[in-house]
Amino acid sequence: MKQLFYLCYCMLLLISCKDASSVTHSKETKSLLSYVDPFIGTGGHGHTYPGATLPFGMMQLSPDTRLEGWDGCSGYHYSDRYIYGFSHTHLSGTGVSDYGDILLMPTNEINFHNGADGKKGYRAPFSHANEKASPGFYQVTLDSTNIAVALTVTNRAGMHLYTFPSSENQFVILDLEHRDKLLDHTITQLSSTEFNGYRFSEAWAKDQRLYFHIKFSHPVTVTHPPNEDLSPTKATFQIENPKNEIVTVSVGISAVDVTGAKKNLDAEIGSKSFVQVKKEAESVWEKQLNKIVVETENKTHKVNFYTALYHTMLAPNLYQDVDGRYRGMDLEIHQTSKFDYYTVFSLWDTYRAAHPLYTLIEAERTTHFINTFLTKYSEGGILPIWDLSGNYTGCMIGYHAVPVIADAYLKGIRGFDAEKAFAAMKHSAMQDHLGLESYKQLGFIPVEAESESVSKTLEYAYDDWTIAQMAQAMGKDADAKLFSERAQYYKNSFNPQTNFMQGRFRNTWFAPFDPFEVNFNYTEANAWQYSLYVPQDISGLIALMGGKHVFSNHLDTLFETSSTTSGREQADITGLIGQYAHGNEPSHHMAYLYNFVNQPFKTQEKVHEILTTLYKNSPDGISGNEDCGQMSAWYVLSSLGFYPVTPGSNQYIIGTPLFEKATMHFENGNQFTIVANNHSPKHKFIASAILNGVPLNRSYLWHEELTKGGTITFEMTETPSNWATKDHEIPSTEITVHPIVPAPYIASGDVAFKEETVVTLGNAEKNATLYYSINDTIFKRYQVPIVVKEASTLFTYAEYEGIKSSIIATKFFKIDPNRSIRLHTQYANEYNGGGASALIDGIYGERDFRTGAWQGYQDTDLVAVIDLGSVQSLDMLNINFLQDQRSWIFYPTKIECFVSNTNSFSTPLFTKTIASEIPSEKIEIKTIPFDLSGQKGRYIKIKATNLGALPAWHLGAPMNGKAWIFADEISIK
Repeated sequence: MKQLFYLCYCMLLLISCKDASSVTHSKETKSLLSYVDPFIGTGGHGHTYPGATLPFGMMQLSPDTRLEGWDGCSGYHYSDRYIYGFSHTHLSGTGVSDYGDILLMPTNEINFHNGADGKKGYRAPFSHANEKASPGFYQVTLDSTNIAVALTVTNRAGMHLYTFPSSENQFVILDLEHRDKLLDHTITQLSSTEFNGYRFSEAWAKDQRLYFHIKFSHPVTVTHPPNEDLSPTKATFQIENPKNEIVTVSVGISAVDVTGAKKNLDAEIGSKSFVQVKKEAESVWEKQLNKIVVETENKTHKVNFYTALYHTMLAPNLYQDVDGRYRGMDLEIHQTSKFDYYTVFSLWDTYRAAHPLYTLIEAERTTHFINTFLTKYSEGGILPIWDLSGNYTGCMIGYHAVPVIADAYLKGIRGFDAEKAFAAMKHSAMQDHLGLESYKQLGFIPVEAESESVSKTLEYAYDDWTIAQMAQAMGKDADAKLFSERAQYYKNSFNPQTNFMQGRFRNTWFAPFDPFEVNFNYTEANAWQYSLYVPQDISGLIALMGGKHVFSNHLDTLFETSSTTSGREQADITGLIGQYAHGNEPSHHMAYLYNFVNQPFKTQEKVHEILTTLYKNSPDGISGNEDCGQMSAWYVLSSLGFYPVTPGSNQYIIGTPLFEKATMHFENGNQFTIVANNHSPKHKFIASAILNGVPLNRSYLWHEELTKGGTITFEMTETPSNWATKDHEIPSTEITVHPIVPAPYIASGDVAFKEETVVTLGNAEKNATLYYSINDTIFKRYQVPIVVKEASTLFTYAEYEGIKSSIIATKFFKIDPNRSIRLHTQYANEYNGGGASALIDGIYGERDFRTGAWQGYQDTDLVAVIDLGSVQSLDMLNINFLQDQRSWIFYPTKIECFVSNTNSFSTPLFTKTIASEIPSEKIEIKTIPFDLSGQKGRYIKIKATNLGALPAWHLGAPMNGKAWIFADEISIK
């Protein structure tokens, strides 16, 4: 019987091998450009643009329909009805606005006003019925002037093609004041057809420098605005075109100088016609899109896929002239021919899926990206986090150039100096800014030390793990040990009482805790959306949470619970399925975590739901900011059937394929084909899989299995199966060396108290022994609650199996037992300052409102009554307020001070006013003093009047934003 079974098995294996070898690669007879819709993502909150660009090119020549606002970050929004003009630089899917440089607008009269205020201007209405876009091309007809516009590009230059309705009144407006703040500029006429100049501006990038060279196909006459002859910011070019020929305007740009702009224009466009340039652009895009060929009868899925693939190639952007010169992070001019230099690295987003995708289909370009990182490190002193046009923007968290480098290195991608790369990676991790000083010393970042402390702790820990992996591969044992230990610091943010990652505020857990609350402990998220972010040690996280069953239930609840959030408004939290927020990156790996707990069928179900409901073939078809390719990279990889949950592990977690067949073409000449037999919308579950003719019973793939080429064939079914559900068939990421012991936390007890406080300690490692010391006395073993009666400092640490945690020091403050405070208005919980007594606890807030000590009131007055316990002679009262207008925090307009013996108040004793509505860029603390000398009383009432609606000049005013009052510490003598 066994022999018969073996014979049958061998026959099946031979048949499978024959089937695998006979599988043909996916083919496409129709141009893939026809499946790209650049308007997807231009509506909703996608923040993409529809104009012409090349893959990773320097120029993005696109219409501008919006001058400001969050949904105007790309310069274009599908809901708009006016075009201001066509500028040459744009950002794709960002959450902060910039670019929109060198605006040109064809029109039929001289008018230097843009018309944004509703008055007559050069802007023009348009209709989407007269608008078309495809890779490398854009066209539109302007309704009010009947001028037809077409745009196409090269890497560093672009061509405008204008068809005017008549030979008369042909004008083109150049507006250097368009969109962001203009710092410096020139417009210089070189001939009757050529002009150059520069535009230096300030927005997200504080010192962006762009040079241009413009060449008209016909002679022009120049007019500048009145009183601007010496240094015009705008110009009107009247075109001499008696035969009413088609007009072309060619523009080269450079970050180096006007010579570079001209060289770029001459080298890339020269004497080429518009049709030639367009054809070449389309050829480049066709080659790019053919890197992955999919087969499906579902056209919507195909359009979504190729538009997503297109979007993954819009950033990073080339930032180097044809002669190799570029402007570095020191804003000086450098030159290299060894690699292409890039900018626009949205690394907090793109390290997750976009860069892993590039390691598959853009391996050579990945080496250019990494060499760019290392050059920026040499020029600017640190690896980029979010760099833009030679500027560090200071945006987002982590040091995510690190995992991009490590992931590439561990996948065998070389072509860069590995020793320099490792030194740069380690340098980023050893800084003292952005909470790293506390992180290195304590093993976590306290709430009071740094904003977004939980997210930063978790993301630093992952980044550190990738350093450890690269160190191990390079034989750097000491570094591998150090960063393996740091990779486990996530454990210090885990509260075993709630099973969530929480902020540690003065070594207590931030309270009251609500996992739905969006607050300053997390980056664009809440506890639901960050508590599963431990990609480097998923096994360790599962153990912390209580095992696979508990972990699976947590995942179920995540997807099934209410989609409502509490706390502050956060526009980035979109695309919600329960508390899974696909519109923002921290959630992107979560659907794949079911594979780690033996339930891949749940991953398949959730991934299919996300693919088919949160991506649409419509302008609002992306469920959040596209984020420079990350949202689209998730779709590209997930629709193929796998996703890199842990970049740096060389592992891809299998989800569910969306297409009947797909083939990836790699630069090494190999192809990998994914086949889904019995595929249909209902057949989303995997019944079995065969990799290169051999049954595959595990729910993950290795990078090398893809890049060496081959075929994976999935048999799909309508119902969940037991495929890849055994322990040896599931993926795992686990830190098994150099274990750490988490530091103790204060489980109960008040840091600010009156008579005494009873302190209990806890630890995420339940078997650890805890020790404590008060005011530098000898450490004692913790066995019973600690009673603290005086202002003092408590020191604690934990030990397990000979390994000690860091020592945590917590200051305790004693409040005058006779004093109390009653708040007659309610503060926001996310800005509670430590609770009801925060305003008299002796702990002062600093300039960063997000570090926990401030008490915040939105659109609400602050009314507080302090009871001194008895009638007393008074001397002075001080109260502090914070101003951070960009964060909607304004001084109160009026502060009133009342004094009474009976807790009954009539008229204020003193009133002070502040012109809080006056614009200010300063973040500052104002102390409001009240001289109470000669007064007696028991009760003191403070009323601070909120500004209410934000002033009309404020960016939040169009959103009906309301001001905050942030107060802390009422001191009375």
